[in-house]
Amino acid sequence: MTWDTRIADARAARDASARRRVRRIVTRRDGMRCEVDGRELLNFCSNDYLGLSQHPQVIAAWRDASSQGVGSTASALVCGHYAVHDALEREMADWLETPRALLFGSGFVANLAVLQALLREGDTCLQDRLNHASLIDAAKLSGATLRRYPHVDAEGAARQLHNAAMHRTPAGDSASRGRDAPTPGLSLIATDGVFSMDGDIAPLRELATLAHANDALLYVDDAHGIGVLGAHGRGSIADAGLCTRDVPLQLATLGKALGTYGAIVAGDADLIGHLAETARGHVYSTALPPALAAASLAAVRIARDADDRREHLRTLIARFREHALRTGLELLSSTTPIQAVMALDDRRALAMSRALENDGLWVSAIRPPTVPEGRARLRVTLTALHRDADVDRLVDALAHARDISCKVPA
Repeated sequence: MTWDTRIADARAARDASARRRVRRIVTRRDGMRCEVDGRELLNFCSNDYLGLSQHPQVIAAWRDASSQGVGSTASALVCGHYAVHDALEREMADWLETPRALLFGSGFVANLAVLQALLREGDTCLQDRLNHASLIDAAKLSGATLRRYPHVDAEGAARQLHNAAMHRTPAGDSASRGRDAPTPGLSLIATDGVFSMDGDIAPLRELATLAHANDALLYVDDAHGIGVLGAHGRGSIADAGLCTRDVPLQLATLGKALGTYGAIVAGDADLIGHLAETARGHVYSTALPPALAAASLAAVRIARDADDRREHLRTLIARFREHALRTGLELLSSTTPIQAVMALDDRRALAMSRALENDGLWVSAIRPPTVPEGRARLRVTLTALHRDADVDRLVDALAHARDISCKVPA
C-alpha cells in the first residue's frame, strides 16, 4: 500500500458513511448573523455563549495593545511573559477563587500539558467515556493507564478506581526503577464540566468525594461551563458548590464564553507552580500575543458582571426546550446553551442541517467519531445575542427539517 492509496481509501470510507468534513468560509459577522460561503445565515453553532467576541470593549483592548507589537516573540520562560499575561492570570485566579492560574495557548494544548506533567507510567487516569478528545489523547501520551467509566456515572468511576487499585503496578521513571521500593502509582480523575456534544454536566460533587476518599486528584475541563454557570459565571465547579480543596485543578478556556482564544489552568498553587516549570505545552510554546491577552482580560472583567446576559441566556434555553419538546423534537437532557437535537442516522443529520441552511439557519450536523455510533445529532448552541424570535424561528425550522429528513434513506 502507498500513502496515496491509504489516503484515498480513507476518504472513500468517509464518503461512503456520510462522514466527509468540510470547512466553511465566514466572510462577515454581525452579531449572530454571518455570511458563509457567500450566503447570509443566522448562526446557531457558535460557542460564543455571552456574545463577547464582538464586544466593543474587547475589540478596543485588542486594538490598543496591538499598537505596541503583535507577537510575544518567545516562550513565557524566555522573554514572552508580559505584564498583561500576568494580569490575566491574576484576574482569572481571582474570578475563579483559586490561589493561582497559568496561561496556555489553547485548551487542547493545556490538557496535553497538564496530564503529561502530572502522570507517568504506573499511574492511572480515570475519564468519563464522553470526555473531550484532548483529555483522552493526553492520558494516552502520558504513559499512564487510561480507564474510561460510563458517561456521568460516578459509581462506575468508583468501580474503575477500585479495579485500578487492585491491579496497579508501581510507578517508575528512569530514576526510580533502580530503587528497592518503587512508589505505587497515583490516580487522577479527569472529566469535562459541561460535555461539549451532549450539553449535560458531570456529577462533580460525587467525583470530588470519590477523589478525596481515594487520594486521587480531580481535574475538570470546564471549557463550556466558564462564563455561563455558577455565581458570577465561575463555572460548573462553583455551580456545584465546590472549591480548590475539592477540585485542585480546572481548565477555563478563553475561546468560548469569553470570546477570544487560549486557555487558563487554575487551582492549587503548588500544582500550578509545577506545571509552570514542567508542562511541555507551556515551557516549549511561544506565549500568546500580548494583545490577545489584553482582549481576554477585558472579556473576563465583562463576564464577571454579565449576570444580565446569563439570565437572558437561561431564558432562551428554557424557551427553546419548551417549544422544541412541544413539537416532538428529540432532545438530550441539558440546561446549558448546548442543545442536542437527535437525528441518530448520519445522513438524516446532514439532511436536517441542509434543510436548515435552506431556511437561512446555520446548525452543524455532528457525526461519529465526534459522537458515538448511532448518535448523530444537530448541535444547537444558544448565545446571549440571540433573541426570542430567533429561537422560535429555529424551532419551526427544526420541525420542518425533521419532517424532510424522514424521507432520506438510512
